[in-house]
Amino acid sequence: MKLLDKTIAAEIALNLLEIEAIRLQPDQPFTWASGWKSPIYCDNRLSLSYPAVRSLIKDNLVKAIQTQFSDVEAIAGVATAGIPQGALLADALGLPFVYVRSKAKGHGMENMIEGKITPGQKVVIVEDLVSTGGSSLKAAKDLKDSGFQVLGMVAIFTYGFDIATQNFEEAGIDLVCLSNYSAMLPQALAKDYIDDETLASLVEWRKDPSTWGR
Repeated sequence: MKLLDKTIAAEIALNLLEIEAIRLQPDQPFTWASGWKSPIYCDNRLSLSYPAVRSLIKDNLVKAIQTQFSDVEAIAGVATAGIPQGALLADALGLPFVYVRSKAKGHGMENMIEGKITPGQKVVIVEDLVSTGGSSLKAAKDLKDSGFQVLGMVAIFTYGFDIATQNFEEAGIDLVCLSNYSAMLPQALAKDYIDDETLASLVEWRKDPSTWGR
């Protein structure tokens, strides 16, 4: 798991804070589906409503693909938030696009993957957000099972959990992110989204999110 570029990471983090795609509220934490209490909520779908931010993300996803996975032949988005980002990226690169469902459609062709499946085709997966990596790596497995050659994955933002790093290493999937939690915190502090006390709480959450706030 690596960042494309530290300067880009800071710029994208600041943009996500400014449009409230990233919201920080440790005093009123969010509850994730896992039951974890979280001081942060990240919804990168909001970036689609801001043309300048949308273009910033798209252009740097293009750069990530061109520099890290130059022999890519197709782009795959992970449903649902990875679909629009993946489609924008595929269009910019002039490549075929498919997307991966979280589960097979219960009617019609009952597809798990939507789009043309070409066995052996080299594909890069697009995610908007990586937390533990579970859903992202399931999509990678589904693509492999369908005959694609998965080169790696690009994502807009990651929390940078150790468990995610471990999961990607075990799966043998390279992940390149535009920004992450560590890049976001200094931007939030510098622009007064948080103070020093809040920063300390956010750092503690990052160390052990499963017990934070209890």
